[in-house]
Amino acid sequence: METPKDATHATCCAQAALKDQLPKETGQDFEDARRGFIATIPHAKVLHEAGHAVWDMSQFDFTEGDAPDTVNPSLWRQAKLNAIHGLFEVTPGIYQVRNFDLSNITFIEGETGYIVIDPLISAEPAAAALKLMREHRGDKPVTAVIYTHSHVDHYGGIKGVISDEDIAKGLTIIAPEGFLEAAVSENVLAGNAMGRRATYMYGALLPRGPKGHVDAGLGKTVSMGSVSLVPPTKSICETGETLTIDGVEIVFQVTPDTEAPSEMNFYFPQFKALCMAENCSCHLHNIYTPRGAQVRDAKAWSYYINEAIELFAGKTDVLFASHHWPRWGEDRARDFLKKQRDMYKYVHDQTLRLANHGLVPAEIAEEIRMPPSLEEEWFSRGYYGTLNHNAKAVYQRYLGWFDGNPANLHKLPPEEAGKRYVEAMGGADGVLKTARAAFEKGEYRWVAEIVNHLVFADPSNEEARHLQADALEQMGYQAESGPWRAFYLTGAQELRSPRAPSNVPRPGANGQLKTLPVNEVLDALSVRLNGPKAGRREFAINLTITDTGEHFLVSLENATLRHEPGKTHDDADLTLAITRMDFIELVIREKELSDLKASGAAKLTGDEVALTDLLSFLDTFDFWFEIVMP
Repeated sequence: METPKDATHATCCAQAALKDQLPKETGQDFEDARRGFIATIPHAKVLHEAGHAVWDMSQFDFTEGDAPDTVNPSLWRQAKLNAIHGLFEVTPGIYQVRNFDLSNITFIEGETGYIVIDPLISAEPAAAALKLMREHRGDKPVTAVIYTHSHVDHYGGIKGVISDEDIAKGLTIIAPEGFLEAAVSENVLAGNAMGRRATYMYGALLPRGPKGHVDAGLGKTVSMGSVSLVPPTKSICETGETLTIDGVEIVFQVTPDTEAPSEMNFYFPQFKALCMAENCSCHLHNIYTPRGAQVRDAKAWSYYINEAIELFAGKTDVLFASHHWPRWGEDRARDFLKKQRDMYKYVHDQTLRLANHGLVPAEIAEEIRMPPSLEEEWFSRGYYGTLNHNAKAVYQRYLGWFDGNPANLHKLPPEEAGKRYVEAMGGADGVLKTARAAFEKGEYRWVAEIVNHLVFADPSNEEARHLQADALEQMGYQAESGPWRAFYLTGAQELRSPRAPSNVPRPGANGQLKTLPVNEVLDALSVRLNGPKAGRREFAINLTITDTGEHFLVSLENATLRHEPGKTHDDADLTLAITRMDFIELVIREKELSDLKASGAAKLTGDEVALTDLLSFLDTFDFWFEIVMP
């Protein structure tokens, strides 16, 4: 793999200029990030049972001293804060393990055990965090789990804190209404595309170092352990709903369509502690996330923060969240909430003001700036979301992807456009001549735009790929946003060292699919159905899930796969009786139909061809599809 290059003179100048524009350093964030420290494990290193590390903070030991020229100085500061790891007391009775994963895991001491809030991305770091808690606060059972919202870093590690036996017994798992639907939408229906893009966004493939991955802004990076999706047993539907769990009173505030489609904040009266989930964090968050997801509602986001102020701020001694570090004292908590509230409202309102003047997303993104009172706060910086792409997200939510210019209504696809741009610029030599001159001037955005056409017109042109990589690399070095840096540097890496093509799809993990109810699995199958291959084929299958007693009518018509829970059809082509897990393993091709029939695990009555045709019509997605090349 080609060695990353040094920062250019233009990049060094950009980094130096930014230093003079940053907020004043008071040291308060570092004091807060270390407050209440109890203990940690060496380098927060967590191993998979196979022996490899799924999390290892020693990889980030380089984040000391002043920022090197290859890292934005503001992002470097955030990286140093996110390197502080271990078990911390938030207030007596509430504890967090921070930086054992992208998110925080929080433990509430109940009368008999621990209530766990947000069990991280994967099981191994969650188990290590629980072990650390038990070592220092007592060997007690987990009495309940709370998911604050529907993103994987807040539920994926649940099997590290509870067992299959706990799940079978119905241990209380609390989540906001709509949690499962939202989690499936992001991580299963669009999971392959989103997962691949997430390798860019979180720098998963980048070397750790000043020329590679430094920080994700929201946290260090993502853990690489075992991920599960266990459905909740209790949904919170209304603000003001109060539960007492293991002797701990919890007052909930539902906040739909904020940082996630399904999310909630909550307050602990006996601790005077407010959990803001991921609705408030120590940076500007994403209104649109570059890994891909539904655009979030900045107006609703601001509204619900204001509602939290009205409901809870006057009786809050400490505010904590699912990422970063807490804030202590009513005045500091209120100030933080007010400015976070106004930050999202400002982006919303100013984007629409400029849109109503006729500006299109790219123009709005160049013009919009934070007001002085927010610019002076570190927690309004774009370490994760950026003002640039968040403004585009607000535009998209209201006006969609089309900017109104008819020239953009039916544009050529990238490869075809690339060929014509290259021809218009005098061929590959003309493009490269113009791009090299722009690179020497430090005009890296322009280089990336024009050379991208040449790469898509002719990906075999090594000079084009390497020049594009050089431009993306410098843009990455200058980026304040962790995800922007990761996108640029991962793109550069893949341009310099293309992945060998494969004749067969290389699917991603199916761990979350295996824990889903069959209704959601069937939803996922409809996305995998290859419509052109299905053509005019029609059939109906009565599906019985023997271990849950569920029945589904699964039908194919008009190249569309549908399923109806609780229904059967007297004239169905086929009846299939099978367990939930065998059905899932059949459709993800981990088991063969012939083997399931032979063992009696699958019982078929009627036309077996309906099932074999269905299986043949299902695509297997290739996780490693190309992004920066055709």
